[in-house]
Amino acid sequence: MADKRVRSIAKSISWRVIATLTTMILVFVFTGKLALAAGIGFFEVIIKLMVYYAHERAWDTVTWGKYARAKAGVIKKLRDLGYI
Repeated sequence: MADKRVRSIAKSISWRVIATLTTMILVFVFTGKLALAAGIGFFEVIIKLMVYYAHERAWDTVTWGKYARAKAGVIKKLRDLGYI
């Protein structure tokens, strides 16, 4: 069973919150500076969102792992057109 988009979005947001808080806590523990921890957390979210988007777009160009789904789509289209 596949996740619905809303569930995937909720999981992505919850993970980003957990990961950012972890980074902020580590920075605070090592430096004792709350403002620095908050600043790094803020920039981490922005930068990692951009990197994640680029990563997803790059993976979208990779056909590995898509073969079965693509083949099924072609077969369905050929059936719909009456070729098979």
